[in-house]
Amino acid sequence: MDKFPSQKRAVQYLYPPIDPFDQRMLSVGEGHSVYMEQCGAEDGIPVIVLHGGPGGGCSPSMRRYFDPKVYRVVLFDQRGCGRSRPHASVSNNTTWDLVADIELIRETLGIDQFIVFGGSWGATLALVYGISHPDRVRHLVLRGVFTMTKAELDWFYGGGAGQFWPETWARFVDMIPEDERDDLIAAYHRRLFCGDLRTETRFARAWSAWENALASVYSSGSGSESPGDYARAFARLENHYFINNGFLQEDGWILNNMDRLSGIPGAIVQGRYDMICPPVRAWELARAWPECDLRMVRNAGHALSEPGISAELVRIMDGISTS
Repeated sequence: MDKFPSQKRAVQYLYPPIDPFDQRMLSVGEGHSVYMEQCGAEDGIPVIVLHGGPGGGCSPSMRRYFDPKVYRVVLFDQRGCGRSRPHASVSNNTTWDLVADIELIRETLGIDQFIVFGGSWGATLALVYGISHPDRVRHLVLRGVFTMTKAELDWFYGGGAGQFWPETWARFVDMIPEDERDDLIAAYHRRLFCGDLRTETRFARAWSAWENALASVYSSGSGSESPGDYARAFARLENHYFINNGFLQEDGWILNNMDRLSGIPGAIVQGRYDMICPPVRAWELARAWPECDLRMVRNAGHALSEPGISAELVRIMDGISTS
């Protein structure tokens, strides 16, 4: 018997891999160069894909949500991660730098408006970009919403999610001495930026393992260890952004500025059992955004690869292309 039959059914919703027709390194200034690629139809509807993390990087699988005959898909590795350089660097690396990078990419490619597609941290960045440049956004498609609030960080790094995964949480917490456990983001920060590569990599793997273990609704609470280079970039960048509250001016900045998205259509795909980004945030966001279509996916967690999440995202993109 197939343990998860929906996983097979979901394959039909994914387009085959699309090879890029344009790959390049784009200098964005301040010592950073970002990797950028385009795939699909050169004259298609522009859509920019914002990966998660911060620090996750883009992958070929992210191309599979778009009809290659319809969409001109733009992907890029945000500063400091993936193929962008310098690797794992947090210098001149803030939310506002990334917003500026998106604008530079748009201008470089001669795009007037595009659909912004992002999940998790990518949803955060999509919302910040949309609020900052509403005239450049024709549609927002978000997954696993995260709005960079203290409540969300406290949930994931203050023990909320740990109440559901106590054994996994214990592995994450036990890396830190008891007298530092009142602020795990700060405690990990001291070790991720200590200057010793071995120590940084060790704690980066622990930081990454905590998040990766909770991504899928089918998780057993453990997973394979991330490669050292990837884990170090992912953990350092995430921690850098989180300890600085996403470089936003106030807690709740996104919700407080949702009026800027008035008139822009949007869709949110949210796993009902998302342990990393609880569904209440997506619900609050949708209530403040009349043009938003919120789709709660039952039996789904946080990961982009969840069968129900993938299927819903493709349905949305196919619907936009025919509207």
